Amino acid sequence: MALRIVVLGAGLIGGYVGGRLAAAAGDVTFVGRPRLIDVLRDKGLTLTDLDGARFTLAPETLSLATEPAALAAADLILLAVKSTGTEGAAAEIAAHARPGIPVVSLQNGVSNPERLRALLPGRPVIAGMVPFNVAEPAPGHVHQGTSGHIAIEDRAEIAPLVPLFAAAGLPLDLHADMLPVAWAKLLINLNNAINALSGLPLAAQIADRDYRRGFALCQREALGLMKIAGIAPARLGPLPPSRMPLILSLPNWLFRRLSQRGGTPKIDRHARSSMADDLLAGRKTEVDYINGEVVALATRLGRRAPVNARVIGLIREREAGGPAIQGAALLAALRGAA
Repeated sequence: MALRIVVLGAGLIGGYVGGRLAAAAGDVTFVGRPRLIDVLRDKGLTLTDLDGARFTLAPETLSLATEPAALAAADLILLAVKSTGTEGAAAEIAAHARPGIPVVSLQNGVSNPERLRALLPGRPVIAGMVPFNVAEPAPGHVHQGTSGHIAIEDRAEIAPLVPLFAAAGLPLDLHADMLPVAWAKLLINLNNAINALSGLPLAAQIADRDYRRGFALCQREALGLMKIAGIAPARLGPLPPSRMPLILSLPNWLFRRLSQRGGTPKIDRHARSSMADDLLAGRKTEVDYINGEVVALATRLGRRAPVNARVIGLIREREAGGPAIQGAALLAALRGAA
């Protein structure tokens, strides 16, 4: 019998990962809010990536649900709701999923797996991480705009998932310890807020040295705190985490040359951060579960994280309708906080 996968959270990450599995003939059901599911029922699902791959799933081929009762059919749950929805999703899983069904968290931040384990005692909760950016160029079309391999905790419960990811063409890395991976991804995700504050596509924002230097300030602060806490982030791409702030701070001409030589992850013109999407849609962002994780780590250590705290404050202003911030002004604000 085929492994029945339920994707809880049919947004960008859930739509892309679940869609690729469905395109490879996986048994996948998408559970999401009506506004998301209605689009899929109307337009189907188109999946593209930065290397030119394209998959199209007609509406009638998709298994879709707006009610969490669909979780009862799951042999495995891929959880892709935003971190702000973790508690609600856990309540739905507890109420509807069969006991013992693995839950793989593909969410941002570092704290979701532990939050889920506390909320779902006795159920196998497995940490996962999606390193690449997914954007929505049009309704029903999700696009992988940056490079990277999905990472999942190496547990016996996910063994049936490995061949499905291979068939779907989704590179999958298994890790005995996901915490270093999660912190490494968080270092990269610190740019989500910078991108959201800029109002620019990701490629244009990362090409601007002032925005990159603001990003580097966030990373340096996080890396310093992680060192004190004894957290050694994993290497996820071409650069070791400790060198990323230096590379980001290089002059534009040198940063471009390094990028052309493969020294930085690939980014295409469709990519933008999910936090930027949330601001445009008037939704609450995940900043508390990204930059906020750095502030929380500092608090646990009896220290401060003024740069990341300032970023949170600036995002709050943008959530309230404030304007985008030019690179030079953002850099000055973050330097002033440091």
